Amino acid sequence: MPTEFISLTFPNASTEIKVIPNAGIDVDYLNRYARNLDDYDFNYTLVPYDSSYLDPFTVGATIAAATKNLKIIIALRPNTLYPTVAAKALATLDQLSRGRAVVHFIAGGSDAEQAKEGDFLDKDQRYSRLEEYIRILRRAWQSPEPFDWEGEHYTFKQFSNRVSPFRGYGKGIPVSVGGSSDAAYRVGGSLADIFGLWGEPLKETRDQIDRIYAEAARAGRPEGDRPRIWVTFRPIVAETDELAWQKAYRTLDALKANKARQPPPTAGSSAPTATPPAPQNVGSQRLLEIASRGEVQDRALWYPTVTATNARGASTALVGSYKTITDSILDYVDLGCELISIRGYDNLNDAIDYGRYVLPGVREALAEREKEKKQEKAVDAA
Repeated sequence: MPTEFISLTFPNASTEIKVIPNAGIDVDYLNRYARNLDDYDFNYTLVPYDSSYLDPFTVGATIAAATKNLKIIIALRPNTLYPTVAAKALATLDQLSRGRAVVHFIAGGSDAEQAKEGDFLDKDQRYSRLEEYIRILRRAWQSPEPFDWEGEHYTFKQFSNRVSPFRGYGKGIPVSVGGSSDAAYRVGGSLADIFGLWGEPLKETRDQIDRIYAEAARAGRPEGDRPRIWVTFRPIVAETDELAWQKAYRTLDALKANKARQPPPTAGSSAPTATPPAPQNVGSQRLLEIASRGEVQDRALWYPTVTATNARGASTALVGSYKTITDSILDYVDLGCELISIRGYDNLNDAIDYGRYVLPGVREALAEREKEKKQEKAVDAA
């Protein structure tokens, strides 16, 4: 499979460094952003999920209508939608987009966040539910024949899915799972088409890939059927390394300033900030532990953005010139990462910069490698 690129969907001009309070959907901005991704040959955009934020299915359908080739990754928490309903909703989006729907499952990394929508299962139970959920979707996309289900988390009788994926029954819709815990490796390794990781140093990334592949093998999946690896970074780029580092520190200052302007965390507190609690999810814990070792890892992986945000989501930056960022991404491609997710801090402008300079650089380098391999084979054959 070729190396592909993912962005994140932004419905308005608000960013982490220039926050627009209470910003809603700006339809013109959303369409412009999505069309730029399409024009610059991004392959996917992730539509995120949050307990208090926009419905990803509606946003995803809007993006599908505004684009031609961009695949839409719907982030979905199993507690929010019954699996039979999700099977139909995803297949509907797949038909509307002519085969461009993907689903990315979030088992849930925070008990408090899950509780906001009535989900009180513990982590192991959430992953058990996710495993069952994926199996139900796959069965629903297999044929329109009615079937029963009696499992630990779901029970229903004679459900019949009359909404096939765009390419027909039996073709399915790509399923992505992310995480850095043993349970995530087990479920994603055994069932997912794609496995999502946050940006970590090369060694740690290689270790995680090995864990995922080991779980795939344990589940009986052949080498050609292992999950494709998706890794996420926040590149800070400029024409030269020096200019990129200047931009990186300006970005860090803005992140810290926004954090300082946040309201007190408890009623009656006079302090403007407080030490945030340690994140519950393993992925964020890993990022913070790596950040404690030093600011820069490997070629250009920068961690102060992790500590400034308490590892809130994907937060590791790659800093450097277009060439440095291209070479850094190629390091991960060489590890086996086929899906590269990149988003910056100046959302639209960064996406345009990536599309102009980074995506072509990576693709040209890979094409040159392929050309050299063919030439070597031709020489050997002669």
